[in-house]
Amino acid sequence: MVYAVTRRLMSLPVLLLRRDASKEAELLVLRHQNAVLRRQVPRVRYEPADRLWFAALSHLVPRPNWEKIFPVTPATLLARHRKLVTRKWDYSRHRRPGRPPTAAAVKALILRMAAENPGWGHRRIHGELTRLGHKIAASTVWNVLNRAGIDPAARRSGPTWKQFLTAQAEHIVAVDFLHVDTVHLKRLYALVVLEHGSRRTHLLGVTANPTGQWTAQAARNFLMNSDIDATNLKFLIRDRAGQFTGAFDAVFADAGLRVLKSPAQAPKANAHCERIIGTLRCEVFDRMLIFNEHHLRRTLNRYLEHYNTARPHRGIGQLSPSQAETGPPTPIDLANRRVHRRAILGGLINEYQIAS
Repeated sequence: MVYAVTRRLMSLPVLLLRRDASKEAELLVLRHQNAVLRRQVPRVRYEPADRLWFAALSHLVPRPNWEKIFPVTPATLLARHRKLVTRKWDYSRHRRPGRPPTAAAVKALILRMAAENPGWGHRRIHGELTRLGHKIAASTVWNVLNRAGIDPAARRSGPTWKQFLTAQAEHIVAVDFLHVDTVHLKRLYALVVLEHGSRRTHLLGVTANPTGQWTAQAARNFLMNSDIDATNLKFLIRDRAGQFTGAFDAVFADAGLRVLKSPAQAPKANAHCERIIGTLRCEVFDRMLIFNEHHLRRTLNRYLEHYNTARPHRGIGQLSPSQAETGPPTPIDLANRRVHRRAILGGLINEYQIAS
């Protein structure tokens, strides 16, 4: 009813001045629609054609009414002006292209050469890249090393433990203790020696009281009774445990070995020996109970026989230590052969052999 009465009242002036009144009414409707849209839409995006149309019509509208009619604020005009000024004075398209960026693969190769060759400076690495056929400036190599935090002048520290162990593997043996808790909660200790080059592991002895005197005597027995070739060995790596006394070091020094003490709390310095101890725990002692010293000694001897003759090692091309010494086996077609299983340690571990 209210809408009907309002419409009737507004129609009276229209009858008198239909043309002017209709235009004013239409403007009022459009202004109200514009106000409603501003409340609902936080930001309206206009095309360049829309901006051109607003600019053309702005000359026909008094300036005090611009804020009511046009959805444009002074901040918008200033922002558009800044863009026009920036576009006018932008000469980036006229610039000549500079030096192309160094490829990520080349940067990785530079860092790899620096890590694998601690004595190489940026000039030596630059020469190696040139020899490989890659054209690069020596200053670029310098920048890559400098940004990576590497001294480009080859005043870096000496080889890491990993590099030393890899380079001298065939001349190194490592020794360490392994402890095992029996069923009766009595702790036993086993002393093992690992040859880095062949990955062969030897048991020096088992005891419940590993004193310095016992450790030195176990070392003498090992050198006298084992078939290990001590003439090819140069280094013995051990930790700083109290059982390794001066008498123990003297036994290996008399055999021509230099004893290297690993840093305190640095198991990576004796990583290979730590790995065999971890393997023993994972494959044997975490899966069976030990009763006494005799049981531990017999279990270790049987497993180390399997470890040295049948267990593959990734460090020597997935061959067993005995195969690495004699050469890999002749390739055969397993589809035409029968494979037998042999249980070790009561079925705890299995070995597989080609049936004859």
